[in-house]
Amino acid sequence: MARSALLNVMVQAALKAGKSLARDFGEVQNLQVSVKGPSDFVSQADLKAEKIVHDELMKARPTYGFLGEESEEVKGTDGAHRWIVDPLDGTTNFLHGIPQFAVSIALERNGEVVAGVVFNPATDELFTAERGGGAFLNDRRIRVAARRALSDCVVGCGVPHLGRGNHGKFLVELRHVMGEVAGIRRLGAAALDLAYVAAGRLDGFWETDLSPWDMAAGIVLIREAGGFVSDMKGTTDIFGSGNIVAGNELIQKALLEVANRPVPTR
Repeated sequence: MARSALLNVMVQAALKAGKSLARDFGEVQNLQVSVKGPSDFVSQADLKAEKIVHDELMKARPTYGFLGEESEEVKGTDGAHRWIVDPLDGTTNFLHGIPQFAVSIALERNGEVVAGVVFNPATDELFTAERGGGAFLNDRRIRVAARRALSDCVVGCGVPHLGRGNHGKFLVELRHVMGEVAGIRRLGAAALDLAYVAAGRLDGFWETDLSPWDMAAGIVLIREAGGFVSDMKGTTDIFGSGNIVAGNELIQKALLEVANRPVPTR
């Protein structure tokens, strides 16, 4: 596949940060599980990966803005472009030695995400997409799954944990969705979940209480793989709402309807 100069910059930044994370992942698995040690270690791995990505991207395009999970947003003098970065999506998985985490990098132009990279260094899987150029996994073209009925689908989701989200609301959504699908998966890294939708591994996905860096790269991956994304109200205000529903045209629409069903009266 042919990549633009900008996408090549993003890929190289993701691979370099991923190499750092892979080294740290080997260490974190050997740490004694305690509140202080591993958490502090993972924070340092996170910060180190973001610095690598930041330095690589800003070296190539110093006038662009930068929004990363671990640092203050930097407004670029360019005005039209912004990098959106999660250097370690799936931190809890990383902390527990679960190889389901990723570096996520997106490029936003005039408020629209136009390129995205999601890289899992544990599996050496690199998902890439550019607007109008298609979506790829390790240079192989990918498409969203073609299933047409929710009853045939495996759907991914996020599950609110201690201190996060509206647990009661999620349980209502889960009650509705689980009764309509073939299976539900909680994998623990939204950027990878969305990449899996793009690759057809998951038929759909929904989650609330997310940040732009969790979703940005996945949005362009899914769209370029032929899929559809919206917020829980069916609009395109995904970053503003902090929630997302994804799938092919039919499944995304069906999942949106089911997840939004009202609380049962009995």
